[in-house]
Parts: sequence; structure tokens; C-alpha cells
Amino acid sequence: MNQKRNIYLRMNTVEEAREILFRELAPVLRVSEQTVDVTEAVDRVLARPAYARLSSPGFHAAAMDGAAVKAETTFGATEADPKILAAGTDAVFVNTGHVMPENTNAVIMIEDLQILDEGRIRIEAPAFPWQHVRRMGEDIVATELLFPRHHRITPYCLGALIAGGISEVAVLEKPQLFLVPTGPELLEYQDAPRNPAPGRVIESNSHVLGKMAEKCGASYTRHPILPDAPEHIQKTVARAAEDEDCDMILIMGGSSAGTEDFSRQVIETMGRVLVHGVAMMPGKPTVIGEIKGKPAFGIPGYPVSAIMAFEQFVAPLIASMLGQEEMPEETTAARPARKIAGKLGMEQFVRVKLGRVGPQIVATPLPRGAGTITSITEADGIIRIPADKEGIRENESVRARLLKPRTSVENTIVAVGSHDNTIDVLADLIRSRSNRYNLSSSHVGSIGGLMALQNGLCHFAGSHLLDAEDGSYNISYIRKYLPETPVRLVRLVERDQGLIVAQGNPKRISGINDLQRDDIGFINRQSGAGTRVLLDYRLDQLGIDPDEIRGYEKEEFTHMAVAVAVLGQTADAGLGIFAAANALGLEFIPVVTESYDLVIPEAFMDLPGIQLLMEVIGSRDFTERVNALGGYHTKNTGKMIRTQS
Repeated sequence: MNQKRNIYLRMNTVEEAREILFRELAPVLRVSEQTVDVTEAVDRVLARPAYARLSSPGFHAAAMDGAAVKAETTFGATEADPKILAAGTDAVFVNTGHVMPENTNAVIMIEDLQILDEGRIRIEAPAFPWQHVRRMGEDIVATELLFPRHHRITPYCLGALIAGGISEVAVLEKPQLFLVPTGPELLEYQDAPRNPAPGRVIESNSHVLGKMAEKCGASYTRHPILPDAPEHIQKTVARAAEDEDCDMILIMGGSSAGTEDFSRQVIETMGRVLVHGVAMMPGKPTVIGEIKGKPAFGIPGYPVSAIMAFEQFVAPLIASMLGQEEMPEETTAARPARKIAGKLGMEQFVRVKLGRVGPQIVATPLPRGAGTITSITEADGIIRIPADKEGIRENESVRARLLKPRTSVENTIVAVGSHDNTIDVLADLIRSRSNRYNLSSSHVGSIGGLMALQNGLCHFAGSHLLDAEDGSYNISYIRKYLPETPVRLVRLVERDQGLIVAQGNPKRISGINDLQRDDIGFINRQSGAGTRVLLDYRLDQLGIDPDEIRGYEKEEFTHMAVAVAVLGQTADAGLGIFAAANALGLEFIPVVTESYDLVIPEAFMDLPGIQLLMEVIGSRDFTERVNALGGYHTKNTGKMIRTQS
């Protein structure tokens, strides 16, 4: 190879160079998957969605040190008329995390007890049911989606995976980079004298970029320094290009226009040069090419130029291979979806979901309990409430520290409304088709979803509100709550609603009529939920007074929470969907097949994220996944329903 001065083939802008890189190379790059122990999964990227195998906690657990009691036995206790409990029978001493003893449903904190003697305990205030108790499934419900594919596992996520009974996960293989430092002036840091001779430089770029690659989720192999001899460089690069374990080649140094800068020539001889010279400083001499289908980069020798080239081109390519985007550390202005309470004297760190809806970033607070690990794994940001402030008003603009890239927040599809398991399927399939968009859902009931649309706090609402007059779903409610908002009503699924009961149906429950029996404990959905509307409609049809149902006032916010209440024996029955009962191995007594629809404002229909959502809804992947859950019907999935009379 003759020594001659390089000439930049054509200077490209950063945008042009990236477009060329991703057009030519990204579509053909793939990484395999491997199964690893869950404790080795931190900083790895899921190849498949992770579903909880166990509920957490898996039993009713004491949340405080104290005495476990049946709350009803403490009713009426006051300072003037205290109650005396017998230790070991009326009250059982427990420590935080202990299994709640049989026939107990509350814990009185140790500091609220007076131990009179070895066998007697004095209390001056009553306990209420489930006081200081972590109920089974409070944090995680078995079979629920913990993380979709392409989710990068953090130490927080590790806690959720282990708590959910997962011991192994399928992750994407780390992209393998091969780094070749070149240049006769370079020294290995281990061999460098205390005072290197003039013109000698301790080589550091390959070590820096190797660690940057690891931070991006890749791994690297570093070759010892090579002199600027093209035959040596070419032989080394040729071996790497043939190595099945090598995904990307970086030739360090030798990319500029000097007579001994051979990166471009080596890449051109062995493959093809796509870019030589980028209109950015530092980083101008960057070379982008391809050898045997593998990306090959000529990285500038100046340290800052090398870093810029890596950040602009190599890191995004690694992220693309892993379905990821890099996470900048920044804050954003956000509007809370509801009032967030603070506590004077305590600085609060509130985990929130974030998403742009129209002109504003909406912040939806996540559960704040110390034992709720999913509140941090699901968080997009954190809002700090100072110790001298009582809280944040609903319309108050605040700063949220981003835990995810701003682009992720900007491209989050915000869903609010009724809960359904198919929303999890949508979230996973959206991520499988694009690493740009996410689906964030909050479960507040069907009417709550319509109100969120009315207030501009979401992109769509899930709804299944029955009109008792004509048997239709959602249309009359849309006319009532969104009279001035043009919307599309999209049929997502038809689903079987019924009574969820314990395996074997030990109480021999046959239908809604049985809920008025004295021996049946019921678990309800929250006011405003479509399931609650359905229940009240059926009770009215049957002439049953809700006050006759034991547990009518006890509420949960999702079908899975209702199912886990039955599984945990805190209720004998609850109204919910077949998929929730099936997921936890419970019995199901059909009541009705209903429509579960998405309400989407016309103004959002042309948004890329909503277009992607509609594409997924109409896909075969979606209908196959939904039908596999059981209890769903997809004949009309994707159909548009008229809402105007």
C-alpha cells in the first residue's frame, strides 16, 4: 500500500453521517439472546418481556413491629375506656415482615401498646382492618408484566424481578467491539516511563472508549498498540472481521489526512467507506465504513475528537442494536395530573410517570410506599417537595428530574382510564416495533379516564361504560362528559366479565344473586370504574340493595387486584375479567360479554405515537397475544364506532 496523503472523500454534516450510518448498517445488525441468572442481569437489556411468577408479598405481612389483632375486637377502645387484650390469643406479637397469624387483620404498633404483665395488653384506641399490614400482592401480582422487551434492567428492577419469583431472564447479547489503537508514538500505560521522551504519548483512547462502550451495554476487546504499518493493521482487522463474536471494529487513530493515517485506506481496501470527514469540531476526521457486513470506524486520535466520534456515531449504533436510547441527565417543567401531598418537615421525593400531552408535560404520581419497588422501576422522573412545603397544587408547574431521556418522555403515549390486561400487551408490542415510543397507563376507572381527556391529561382513555337504557357501551358517556371534544371510539376487545371465585368454588357461588348471602365476602371496584357501573346495573335489575352485600364498600383499582384479593382469601368473590381469574388459576362464573374501547380525541389521531398504536391494534401479533390470554374476543378489534347521533 503506497503512502500518500488522504483526501476527505466528502464532508458530511453530523445529521447526514448518522443518516448514512443507520440507513446502510443499522437494518442488518442483529444481536442474539442469552439466558442469565437474574442477579447478573443488571445493565442488560431484556430480549423478551418479563412477567411476575409470584405475588409480592406472597402472604399478608406485618408492616410494623407490634401486636397482630382482629380489628373488630378492638372497636370501642378509648383512653377513658381502654380494652385489655390477652397476649397470644387476642393479640399476637409480630415483627415487621412476619406472616400475619390466622384470624388477624391489623397490627397495633408496639409504641401504642401498654404491656401490663406477661399475659395482658392495654390499648386506648381501636385498630382498623388492614392497619399496618402489607396485603398479599400489594406490590406485585403474579403474571403481571414487570418489564417489556428492550427494557434495561437497573438495580431497582432486580428487586422487582426477584420479588416476582424470577430467577433467570432472557437478555440480548452484548454487542462486541474490537478496538485497535495505532500509531508509532503511542505507549502502553503499563510500560510507559515516568517521563516519556518528546513525541511519545501514553495511549488512553482505547481504554476510555472501551469503558464508554460498557456503559452503553456493550463489551470490548482491545488489541495491543500497532504501528502505522498498513499490512499489520489490515491483517489484524481481517481476523476481527472473520470473528463471529465481533460486531463492530474501531481503528483508533489514523483517520485524518496525514501520510501515515491508514484507517480509511484499510477500510476501503477490505470493504467500503461510507463517510470520511464529518463537519463537526472536534471529530472532523471520523471515518465510517463497513467490512464484511460489520461497521468499521476510523476514530480520530485526539482524545476529545475520539469521544465526540464515539458519542455521535458508535454509541447510538450500540443503542439501536439493543433497542435503547441514551439517557441525558436533565429536568423538565411538568404539570401534576393531580394534587401531590407533602409533609411539613420531611423532604419528599415523588416518583412520577411523565408524558407530553399537547403543550405540556403531564406528571402522574406513582405509589409512594416504601415497600412498593415498582414505583421506582416505572418512574420517568422525580419531583422533589421541599420540607417547608405542604404539597403541590394540581395546576402548579414544577421541575421533574428526568430518569429517562427527554425524547422518551416526549414520545410517551399517555393512557388513563379503565384497567385491562390487553393494555400491557399493547405496551410490549409498541416497544417491539419501535425503540422510540412507550405506552404509560394509569388505572383510574372509565369515568376517570374520560375526565382526564376532558382536562387534557392523556392521549386516550380505556372505557367500558354500560348504558342501562339501551345496552350500548361508552357512547352516551362520551356525549355527556366530552360534548365539545370530537373523538374516535375504537373497539379494542370484547371480554368476558364475571365473578372471580376461589379454585373449586368452595362457597358454591352461582351468580350475582349469591352476593347477598351472609357468608359471602365481596371485593368491589372503585366508583367510576366500568365494572362498578356494570355491577350496579345488575344489582338494580335483580332488586338487590348494595347495603345487603358484605364488602360492597371495599374497593380495588384493577382486575388483577380483585383476583389477588380472592386468591389471598380477603374476599370470596369479586367482579372482573376472565383473563385475571385465568392468570391466577381461579374459578370464573360468566356474567356478561362487554365491549372495552379506546376513546381517542380526533386532535391526536395523526400523532406518530397514536398511528403506531393503531398499527399494533390492527396487527396479527396483537390478536394472537390477546386470544392466548383467554376470555377475549377480537372479531371487532380495531373497528371505529360512531359516537355522534
